[in-house]
Amino acid sequence: MALADKLNKIRSPKLQNQREVCSFDLRSPPHQRISDHRKTAIVLSAVEDTLKEQKCDFTPTAYFAALLALLSQSISSSQGIINKELATSVVYLLDHVTSYVPVTLLRTKFSQILTSLAPALNPADIEAPLLRSSIGCLESLLVAQDSAAWALPPGQVGPRRALAGLLTLAVDHRPKVRKRAQDAVIYVLKSSPPSPAIDHPAADMCAETALRALNDMLAANATKKRKAKGHKQDDQNTPGLMHALQLIKTIAGASAGWPSKKIEALCEVLMTVSRSTNEYLTMAALEIFEIMFAGMANESSSSKLPRMMEAISELRPSQNDSQLLPPWIAVVSRGCDVSAQVEPEETFQKLPESFELISSYLASASHSIRVSASECLISFFVNCVPNSVILEPSVYDEKPLEKLGKLTTNLLTVRFQAAWIEVFSVLSAFFTALRWRSKSIADEIIQTIGELRSNESFNGKKEADSVLGSAIEAMGPEAVLQLLPLNLANPKAGQPGRAWLLPVLRDHVMNTSLAHFRSEFVPLSETMFRRVLDHGDSEKTMQIKIFETLVQQIWALLPGYCSLPLDMAVAFDQSFAELLSNVLYMQTELRVDVCRALQSLVESNQELLSSDASASDLLIQRKMNKADAQKNLDHLSSFASNFLSVLFNVYGQTLPQFRGHILQCINAFLSITPLHELSETFTSVITLLGPALAETTPQTQASKQKQKQSTAEKMPSQLHSLMDLVVTISSYLPRPTYPSLFSTAALVLPQSTDPQLQKKAYKLLPRIATSPTGILALQERNADLQSLLLSTAASATSPCRHDRLSAIATVVMHLPTSDLHFIPSILSEVVISAKEVNEKARTAAFDLLILMATKMSGGGTIRQSKIPHMDASAPEVAASLEEFFTMVSAGLVGSTPHMVSASVTALTRILYEFHKELSKATVEDMLETIFLFLTSPSREIVRSVLGFVKVAIISLPTVLLQPRLQTVLPGLISWSREHKAQFRAKVKHILERAIRKFGYAEIERWTPEGDRKFLANIRKAKDRAKRKKAEGATDGHSNQREGGTGKNVFESEYDAAVYSDSDEKDEEASDADEQKAKGRGGGTYILEDSDSPLDLLDRKALGSISSSKPVRGKVLAAKRGKVNIDGKLVIGMDSDDDDDPMVLDSNGNGNSGEISLEGGINAYVDAIKGRDSVQRGRGGRLKFSNKREKGTHGEAMDVDDEGEGRYERPVKAVRFGNGANGTNGARGGGLSGGRGGPNGKKYDPKSQRRGLGMAKVRGGRVVKSGERKGKETKNRGTGGR
Repeated sequence: MALADKLNKIRSPKLQNQREVCSFDLRSPPHQRISDHRKTAIVLSAVEDTLKEQKCDFTPTAYFAALLALLSQSISSSQGIINKELATSVVYLLDHVTSYVPVTLLRTKFSQILTSLAPALNPADIEAPLLRSSIGCLESLLVAQDSAAWALPPGQVGPRRALAGLLTLAVDHRPKVRKRAQDAVIYVLKSSPPSPAIDHPAADMCAETALRALNDMLAANATKKRKAKGHKQDDQNTPGLMHALQLIKTIAGASAGWPSKKIEALCEVLMTVSRSTNEYLTMAALEIFEIMFAGMANESSSSKLPRMMEAISELRPSQNDSQLLPPWIAVVSRGCDVSAQVEPEETFQKLPESFELISSYLASASHSIRVSASECLISFFVNCVPNSVILEPSVYDEKPLEKLGKLTTNLLTVRFQAAWIEVFSVLSAFFTALRWRSKSIADEIIQTIGELRSNESFNGKKEADSVLGSAIEAMGPEAVLQLLPLNLANPKAGQPGRAWLLPVLRDHVMNTSLAHFRSEFVPLSETMFRRVLDHGDSEKTMQIKIFETLVQQIWALLPGYCSLPLDMAVAFDQSFAELLSNVLYMQTELRVDVCRALQSLVESNQELLSSDASASDLLIQRKMNKADAQKNLDHLSSFASNFLSVLFNVYGQTLPQFRGHILQCINAFLSITPLHELSETFTSVITLLGPALAETTPQTQASKQKQKQSTAEKMPSQLHSLMDLVVTISSYLPRPTYPSLFSTAALVLPQSTDPQLQKKAYKLLPRIATSPTGILALQERNADLQSLLLSTAASATSPCRHDRLSAIATVVMHLPTSDLHFIPSILSEVVISAKEVNEKARTAAFDLLILMATKMSGGGTIRQSKIPHMDASAPEVAASLEEFFTMVSAGLVGSTPHMVSASVTALTRILYEFHKELSKATVEDMLETIFLFLTSPSREIVRSVLGFVKVAIISLPTVLLQPRLQTVLPGLISWSREHKAQFRAKVKHILERAIRKFGYAEIERWTPEGDRKFLANIRKAKDRAKRKKAEGATDGHSNQREGGTGKNVFESEYDAAVYSDSDEKDEEASDADEQKAKGRGGGTYILEDSDSPLDLLDRKALGSISSSKPVRGKVLAAKRGKVNIDGKLVIGMDSDDDDDPMVLDSNGNGNSGEISLEGGINAYVDAIKGRDSVQRGRGGRLKFSNKREKGTHGEAMDVDDEGEGRYERPVKAVRFGNGANGTNGARGGGLSGGRGGPNGKKYDPKSQRRGLGMAKVRGGRVVKSGERKGKETKNRGTGGR
């Protein structure tokens, strides 16, 4: 920006007012707030007046000289700040002017300016605004200095002395001052004077000052910790340390980076900081390393990299330092990454040494060290192995590769057994990086992993499979199987079978030799299949089923072998094609794999051809180039015609639910079939279709349903299969074949007796439109297609409505402007389809209406004389959007309610889409007309009108709707009394929208007096809902609302506008942030055990975290039950002795817990004749007494506040419940007795007998004290007595 523009902004009153509003100090008196911020403009005006009096031009030099004179009046080197307000304004203007002053003037006046500014650079006495402006002036001065000035010692008044003060300000406690000073330091260091040195002349001084500041802060922090005398003390000097680290980061991020001589000292200090327990300090230290490495990635600073790497390696921590080793390893990893970018070959030569150094830490007992070491080793393989080593390795690369192989193999020794999970990740990265170069150096790794995987007791099978999968992708399946043979055909003693390797091969085989499948797996499959055939028709044994499974697993490998094979031109010959054809014909269960394999052959090569990757990347990733892929496709195209014939035949022999993969395979081969062969294939299909179409018989829906019920596995007719093939071929056909294709469609479309056949024919037009040739054909034959669609309208069946609308949309999309009369000709059918039961048909009708409206809005002429049932003398009409709305509105005078309702629905949809493009008069006429239908007695019409009203309220402006509220609201509210078809709910939602748009008072004004109660109810419900949201209510209603919003996901904005609840769009959207905050913070609960807190690091901790509030339950104290000599549970005996539980002799002391003979007899008599005894009433029925004596029965288990389920008093009575619940009753067959016994076993009276004097059990639960008698179960059993 020019100086004049900056000064104009200072003069601008608007900017002055903005500064006053944004930054005035509330503590100052009101009469001073505005004047303080206008002083800068006043000073500038005074300077310009002075220059005018002296007849000087307004140049930067003139401004600079005048401002320096003013500066001497406001700041004195001896007295300091004389006039603070004037000094602030003058230094602010100097900050803007100094950068435009000639460099020679700044060099000559440097001492004078620096002496004048020195009092304003004292951070202790100066306020932040003046200090920031002073820093800006100092920055411009320092940038202008040359090498000679920078050579002056710091003791003299020169740039180094000024820069020292700037560095002091760079660690100031005020953020804005600190940021301004750091930006100035960066700019000064980047503006190095011309010299042969890489670094700025003052870079060493800056680095030394920053390091001294950081060391002083670390020493102060250490002293403070020592004085803490054992108390826990965090890093209290963290802000100062962070400021010092930020200064180092600033210097390291300069253009030339950190000075070379200070790298060792910096690395040592940063590693010391990394040991801090404060994670922010550790992150800041690592970030500085990252910035330093990033700066060394360019050529100018790359010479510093070896020195820094050497310094880092010398700072190697202790072997078991779990605090410092992870960050040190991360720094080494990043350094090697940068080194590989600068010098890839030399870095690879040194890679074995770095690998050996880091891999030793995998033997550490600390998990964090092992993880850091494994990630570093993985980064070595990812970043430090250049592509040249893989593609064209030199003689010098062989030795590092061998060393890497040996070092990686050593990771599988017992020494690293504790880190095998991390080792497996490193091995996977090893194979991925070295790819096929790992063949000769990784044999021992594969054999060791294979032996481990074959061991049944090995727990790392999943990780071992991942390593072997990476080896298969890198080396190929042939190399892996040579080391780990399957041993399935002829197993020998001591050579275990490796059938588990087949799924691993299936998931990882790709881009390999197809000949290996033919030589290895085809004979194996024949051997296994022969064993299945030799078994005959007898019942299959487990071994035969295993053989069948092996055959399927073997052929499941074929899609991987066919994914970009390297030898397809040789391996895929006539014999192999015949083999695949025979498998397709004979083995129905293998058709999916074979079809996927053939499809992969085509599509993988096509994908390579369309790839944007470079040739070298393709070679290293796929070992092929685009020329090889094109040769493969040319080779495959010679088999395309024969394979299509085979696939067509197989398609006709396959049930409809299993045809999808065959059609995909047919599509793939059609894309590479030569045009002349494609024409011949199409002609053959059409030839077969003609006789089949002539032999077709009428088929109604009822007969088809009857046929479907008779046999669900019957093959479809040949006619349907041929029509499917015609639709599939249609998008690949050449131009000459389209006449016969369209004639076939003209024959099939009138076939109303076969809806499925008609449906397939309508799919032709959208399918043809997917190819450029088909689009040209559609444009040429558009008139014929219009006549065909109009003539078949009467014969179109309901199941094909969606496909017919798609066909009409295809014709309309390519409709010329001269044939726009087709739109009104077909419009009535489209409008009626808006009320179809099928959702897809409705959606297609809405989309077609929008397409028609868009077509009409593009202009053109409608020849009404060509519209069916129109007079030949009808005039032409200009096409427009308003005209289309008029056409649709014609349906409002329909003779049936269904037609009127469909027209209203269609108008609703296109109004929502085009309401901004319609004229005001058109919208007003539409509103007046449709609002009249609110008085219609037809519910079907009114239902559509309600949707229209809702869309109008949402979309249209208030000016159009407010004058019509007087007529709309009475008719609208009258339907709130109708409870059928949710009319009341619809009206309520519309009124909620209207209240939100027009206000409650306006709606109440035009509401009839008798219906205002309904309106008041809506307002109260909304206020209540708002209060619940404000209070953060979590009751059932709010949960239901939250659950409902998750289900109401609409496919379009129109559906959301018409069908959504009013709360889901405006009100809930306005509170979205609040609801998200509540969902994140307040909706998560932790279920903790009372004994110990939840361990969040445990993998099972997720099972104890709930999104719903846990209910405090009454948990019985865990107690080990006693059993009798028969092993059955004994209830009611709390004695801790080990005596025989069947002994009844006791002293009767309640403290002993034993049962005396006298007490047992008394309990027996009480059970027979007591108050709770069973008695017979009238008719011999059993009667049970419901009376309870206080203190004897029904006392409950009280749970304390902590929910630990402790007993406050002993349980007096427990009962078995009614057998009706099937749990514990006498007849339920539940867990504790009754007929059927436990789990339905035979009833055993002994298992239900309670001992003498034992407590009675009621329902298997503890009854609360004071429980209402009406809640007790009526049938109280006596334990099966």
